[in-house]
Amino acid sequence: MIIVLVMSPSCPPRFLRAALLIACMLAVGCSSDSESANSAVPIGECPAAPLQVVVSVDQWGDIVEQLAGDCATVTTVIQSSKVDPHDYEPTTGDASEFTNADLVVVNGMDYDPWATKIVATLNPEPAVVNAGNVAGLSDGENPHVWYGPDYVFEFASAVTAELSKLSPKAASYFTAQSDSWNTSMQPYQDEIASIKAAYSGQSYVATESVFDYMAVALGLKDVTPAGFAAAAANETDPSPGDVAEFDDLLKAQGAQVLIYNIQTQGAIPEQIRSTAEASKV
Repeated sequence: MIIVLVMSPSCPPRFLRAALLIACMLAVGCSSDSESANSAVPIGECPAAPLQVVVSVDQWGDIVEQLAGDCATVTTVIQSSKVDPHDYEPTTGDASEFTNADLVVVNGMDYDPWATKIVATLNPEPAVVNAGNVAGLSDGENPHVWYGPDYVFEFASAVTAELSKLSPKAASYFTAQSDSWNTSMQPYQDEIASIKAAYSGQSYVATESVFDYMAVALGLKDVTPAGFAAAAANETDPSPGDVAEFDDLLKAQGAQVLIYNIQTQGAIPEQIRSTAEASKV
């Protein structure tokens, strides 16, 4: 079985979409209705002047928009899955968006370093919510924080707290938005728990670490060859021996699932995917 991770702006939120893809692939049951997230219910008019919020990447932008509601104007800088945030060069227009921001939201962990650099040039600096810091993670660790369900809920709480601090008159509004958002996420928390109960312990391999936090939440076992995983983490090409070990594992059906990130296509990932397909993984 091959799960292709497509980073798209469609619903449901990105950190949960992967779990629903697994549900579909493993025949847990996935109707067309489950492709539509229950968005947070609007909580009426904002009791204060809207805040200005800038979000570096769209993995967090949609969540911030729902949490902020009408009490903030949210601008997300990178909105395309075709853009690699690691290497992004912000335009003058991008940088200007930060100038009047009350709050800046970044992923951190060297995923969007350009955003933190822009913030450091501002005087005074705006408030910042750093998803990696909220999760208690460090630079050099897997930066794909939005795939960790617990991390995302911690992030949402941190955003709500910061919005309330910046606009005390709207604190009750933000609390209501947060409660509504959490309620809308309950079906997906239930889905994750259901998948974990049914498939915990199954093994997977991955062409990169993007899915690891969700895999841990689902109780899946990572059997990706260590050399290949280290090369992917360091953004270097794996050795021929690492690739051969990966191929041999797939041919022997030593994993039930291959996680393949479409954003990092190339000769080696495509070769691995072909091997998995031929081996009926």
